Amino acid sequence: MRIVVAAKPEADQPWLADAVIGLAKQTGATVAVVAADEVELERLAAVPRKVFADNAYASAASIARRLAEAGIEASVTVLSGRPVPAVLDFSRQHNADLIVVGSSTRPKVAERLLGSVPLDLIKQSPKPVLVITHPGHPA
Repeated sequence: MRIVVAAKPEADQPWLADAVIGLAKQTGATVAVVAADEVELERLAAVPRKVFADNAYASAASIARRLAEAGIEASVTVLSGRPVPAVLDFSRQHNADLIVVGSSTRPKVAERLLGSVPLDLIKQSPKPVLVITHPGHPA
């Protein structure tokens, strides 16, 4: 089994890593942690793409470190562009069996206006998407 974990840039998500640890131990899955830099057009970005890519890497690496502490090896990849198409493309290329993502922490009004990565992944993915809710956040 292959699990792709979609990390949110600039977010610490240890609860997401903990859920993946349980899944990987139960299934013997390989794990790839990915995060998108969220830059569509670099020339329109306020700062260089590297700043966004570094933030994405930090989030993904944090999850991978937590997995490693539990004895689960995980690769870390920073993807270019918007999260949903980037994660779906990566998952397809790597024959993922499951995509795991943390629940949105945006207020409902912001989700309506800006969208929700977890919901969009559910709608667009041909593979199962497991959304893990923050333990302190209402479902």
